[in-house]
Amino acid sequence: RWVLNLQCKGSRNFLSALRRAVEVDFRDKDKHKSQGLYLLTTGIPDQETHTVSAYVAEVCRGFDLQLHVCLFSVAEDVGSGGVMAARYANPAETASAFKEIVQAAKGRFHWFGEAGIFESDDITIIVSEMEKANSYSQKCAFLVESLKQRA
Repeated sequence: RWVLNLQCKGSRNFLSALRRAVEVDFRDKDKHKSQGLYLLTTGIPDQETHTVSAYVAEVCRGFDLQLHVCLFSVAEDVGSGGVMAARYANPAETASAFKEIVQAAKGRFHWFGEAGIFESDDITIIVSEMEKANSYSQKCAFLVESLKQRA
């Protein structure tokens, strides 16, 4: 269920937006089967990462929800209307901060840009499953071959 579009209007006041989402949308949490928040962002929150992580961990545990982050890296880190955000970090630092926040929220992290996908928890899981399947297939082929040689 998609209900809320919280825009920070030239800033990245993540805590204020999250607080508003939780207070507005999750009052009737028992009526919903799935509880998840998706943050679509281009940069680091205005607040320090450890502060955001602690708040997110508490909120997500209290509401039994997950926070998933989609970070889109753009060439320039300028907010709407040319307003520079209160806090700056390069793309790698931003991705690292959101990975920490997502871990606190037991969610998933996705990082992409104009060049494509840089990192995605979902793709990492899929690749891992494919590697396991390939390993099992090779083991089965080896077992079949060894049984043929015995016969």
